[in-house]
Amino acid sequence: MLTTERLIVRPFMGSDYQDLHEYLSLEEIYRFEPGEPISLEEARRLCLERSEGTDFWAVTLKDGVKKLIGHISFIQAEPKFFNTWELGFIFNPAYQNQGYATEASRALIAYAFRKLNAHRVVGFCSPENIASCRVLEKCGMTREGLLRQNAFFRKDENGQPVWLNSYEYAILAED
Repeated sequence: MLTTERLIVRPFMGSDYQDLHEYLSLEEIYRFEPGEPISLEEARRLCLERSEGTDFWAVTLKDGVKKLIGHISFIQAEPKFFNTWELGFIFNPAYQNQGYATEASRALIAYAFRKLNAHRVVGFCSPENIASCRVLEKCGMTREGLLRQNAFFRKDENGQPVWLNSYEYAILAED
């Protein structure tokens, strides 16, 4: 568990499902993400899955209610001996634009360099997702390049991929 001034960044618990459903059930969440809105039962299953692994971290408010306001994926990239982790985040729109994603991401990046012997932490986002670009930059990450048509999350009416571009950001332990 990691604590910041306003947040607790911790492993998922099965009981997080209602708060997770609150934002993963919204269409707007999937503008820059794969998937589609989920049901309450899917949120329950997802929380149980995530509580058994180490790739997803729950972000909760520190004071009072300790409400789940978002989550961070933090996955070690292959090959593992490169000591690189990939950071991603999704936050409830009710808690966006308040610095929470930056605060939680900074804590995980610091943890990676201090405790996981990370050499590098990377993050990817759509060039159209200005808010995510800003979070990564506020975390001290450098935009290293534009990956052209490197991913797709949806297909068009003819079943063809709708290709998307991504910015790649990174920060090194020595930074």
